[in-house]
Amino acid sequence: MNPSPQRPIITLTTDFGTTDHYVGTMKGVILRHCPDAQIIDVTHEVQPFSTYTGAYAIEQAAPYFPEGTAHVVVVDPGVGTARKPLVITTRNQYFIAPDNGVLSLITGPGTAFKAFEILRPDLVHPDISKTFHGRDLFAPTAAALASQRLRPEDVGPELDGITQIADMWPKRIRPDWWHGKILCIDRFGNIVTNFKVADFPNVQQQAFRLEIGNHQMISRYHDTFGEAPAGQPFVYSGSSGYLEAGINQGDAARELGASVGQSISLRL
Repeated sequence: MNPSPQRPIITLTTDFGTTDHYVGTMKGVILRHCPDAQIIDVTHEVQPFSTYTGAYAIEQAAPYFPEGTAHVVVVDPGVGTARKPLVITTRNQYFIAPDNGVLSLITGPGTAFKAFEILRPDLVHPDISKTFHGRDLFAPTAAALASQRLRPEDVGPELDGITQIADMWPKRIRPDWWHGKILCIDRFGNIVTNFKVADFPNVQQQAFRLEIGNHQMISRYHDTFGEAPAGQPFVYSGSSGYLEAGINQGDAARELGASVGQSISLRL
């Protein structure tokens, strides 16, 4: 791991929202342990319990942060159960999260990483809550790593593997037919698929059909929203690096009945 930036950077990605005290409390814990930390909110509006959207959010954000950044990702419907608390090191950054698949896209096929289980007693609040590990476990661990007070191998034993959500990646079932999932629906109602643009470089030049559920089909491609007629669903290459579906000045998810984690298919 290369040296941290002059001031430690810690990011937060959660499904907590901002109505309650949870995010502010986590920031307070971080600042108690690392007073000079720069705390960056990636998002706190991950769809509740959605490991798909959490995985997508941190995959999109992490590459734009400096080496040595500590990323806390808390989308944790299994909090308090036997799932392990993790520190992952990859890309010269740290990722602190539950072992529930939320780091699947960060640690996907071909990615070199190391994983450690957080077991060090002095990183855990003495009266750890069964429902708020973000405060009592993940926040102090991130502060210790970002400030270089501890190394990843100091937090606990190295693990041979971690939980991966298998259908986070598309499956090819025929030469011209793939099954996939919806990773995210953004605030505009645009639908982010898990079909990477790089894997379908000629989609805009050939006939295709993107099927959402059993009935909704999209067969038009446009480079920009401005090119698409108002009200017409279309596919485009998103800034995410994935194929996305949208409606010019409309809400594609609402119009097509789409939801995060829903099965989709692409036929060429």
